[in-house]
Amino acid sequence: MSKSDQSVLRQFSVMIGGLAVLTVVLIFTALAIYEHEPQETNPNQPATVAARIAPAGAVYAGNTGRAAMQAAADAAAKAAASQVAYGGTTDGKAIFDHLCTSCHTAGVAGAPKVGNKAMWSPRIAQGIDTLVKHAIDGYHGPDGNFMPPKGGNPALTDEQVKNAVHWIVDQAK
Repeated sequence: MSKSDQSVLRQFSVMIGGLAVLTVVLIFTALAIYEHEPQETNPNQPATVAARIAPAGAVYAGNTGRAAMQAAADAAAKAAASQVAYGGTTDGKAIFDHLCTSCHTAGVAGAPKVGNKAMWSPRIAQGIDTLVKHAIDGYHGPDGNFMPPKGGNPALTDEQVKNAVHWIVDQAK
């Protein structure tokens, strides 16, 4: 091999060695930067994964299945009842005592006082259905009276409101 070939080969070897060292330095620099970057953490990720891989349904068979289905139905009924105001009671007096008494005892915002026949007689003359509708949907009277929908408690069912109205009207008769 000639001197010039040896010189080219040496320069080429030095260049390849330098590139190899540069590659290793870049890899370690990238690893160091990656380790110091904050990792994304999602606290909801385990719950999301569990919901995604959960079975779509369940198989109930025999007495065990009937018991499981009954337990699920009972739990659903209990959850639904807890969303209804005052434990789902339909007793008009109980609902009045829990909610309506605050306005209809003191006459707040022009509310007719419970038992006051003079205040209730024109309202009763409009019909019980109108009173129930005003109690459920809310009412703004021409004289500035104000009745919030469902007495301000949206968790009341229409039946609960109706029973409370009937109880209040019975007190004014």
